[in-house]
Amino acid sequence: MKDSDSKNAPISTDRRRVLLGLGAAGAAVAGASLTGNAFAATAPAQVTEAPKSEKTQDHNAFHGPHQSGIVTPRPTAGMMVSFDVLAQDREDLERMFRTLNERIAFLMTGGPVPQVDPKLPPLDSGILGPVVTPDNLTITVSVGDSLFDDRFGLEPVKPKRLQRMVGFPNDALEADCCHGDLSIQFCSNAQDSNIHALRDIVKNLPDLLLVRWKQEGTVPAQAPLKPGQPPESARNFLGFRDGSANPDSNNQKTMNELVWVQPGSDEPGNGEPAWAANGSYQAVRIIRNFVERWDRTPLQEQQAIFGRVKTTGAPMDGRTEADVPDYAKDPEGKVTKLDAHIRLANPRTAQTQRNLILRRPFNYSNGVNKNGQLDMGLLFICYQADLEKGFITVQTRLNGEPLEEYLKPVGGGYFFTLPGVVDSNDFIGRSLLAASAQTTKTA
Repeated sequence: MKDSDSKNAPISTDRRRVLLGLGAAGAAVAGASLTGNAFAATAPAQVTEAPKSEKTQDHNAFHGPHQSGIVTPRPTAGMMVSFDVLAQDREDLERMFRTLNERIAFLMTGGPVPQVDPKLPPLDSGILGPVVTPDNLTITVSVGDSLFDDRFGLEPVKPKRLQRMVGFPNDALEADCCHGDLSIQFCSNAQDSNIHALRDIVKNLPDLLLVRWKQEGTVPAQAPLKPGQPPESARNFLGFRDGSANPDSNNQKTMNELVWVQPGSDEPGNGEPAWAANGSYQAVRIIRNFVERWDRTPLQEQQAIFGRVKTTGAPMDGRTEADVPDYAKDPEGKVTKLDAHIRLANPRTAQTQRNLILRRPFNYSNGVNKNGQLDMGLLFICYQADLEKGFITVQTRLNGEPLEEYLKPVGGGYFFTLPGVVDSNDFIGRSLLAASAQTTKTA
């Protein structure tokens, strides 16, 4: 009998008798189920059998006033890629944005890949199969300070606060993983979906985009919450929850105040160009963690450095992660040290509320350094309506904090996340190009 025949052969009478004799417990272990007189058994998975997921058809809307991937709930896998733009003129630049728009719209929606003559290169890498699944993918496009040089005439409409990232005192920035003309953030349920999307964009824009640097990251999944249990942030590679006290991304009023550049922001005294409305400033930092040193640090010192209880994520004067520390009752820092990370990052005063940022980080692991130390840390990503009031102010307050002994920022950049694509007649970057064209006509 052939193997294929044996797999489909009916269960023998003797074997049926043995299985039934195992009882309910044995049947559960065997993965079998009984329905009347019929018996169906699920064969154990093979070593190379693909993992199963019910989430591969999850998808996010492509059209809207804002790009997805900012207030969208963070999935398991993230990837930040920075590009140098190779376009030679404005016509090339528009072709780049239109092609990006076309590819992103397809990748976020999914569908079958057209087949071509086998003598030609296939239209798709094939790593997701002949039908591309959306897999909760978001692709978020942002532009860097260097795109507004003299190549394309964009300088007159540059976002007011967009600038090249400069090093802070504890930084050790590496030139080959900093800055860029364009950044694309890929997020999905699986890293392969992000890689598939990146390869698709690289394949379709070989003469217009060149990868400058790339950093992948993940977020550890957690068990489902118990009834009544409040949501919890995921843990970073230092073992602490990362995302505590993040602004409420479901509160539109809060997001309008802190994350989105608002219509009318081009009024005197503000200075943002009108086209930038509904966009946001993106700050990216690749932050290496010295995990070996951290793992040898006493727990009480770790908690004092962060200002939170490691197991629960609660502030030192609280019980749950969501509790708000009361610094007014602790002016001398006897409970939460004055230089604790959470106290410096967010002093919780009326004045510092304007400095809040929306964090969207991922953990990364890049292997082992030449000295045998683990190369891992945090792919820090945040969004804000004002880069100077947001990330730059917060990071400046953190300069010299005790946590610096255990981390070293090595890369990243500042970018402006473009407004969303409102409908099928629009395309990513259209408002920027239109604004700069209008400026050229009136010059």
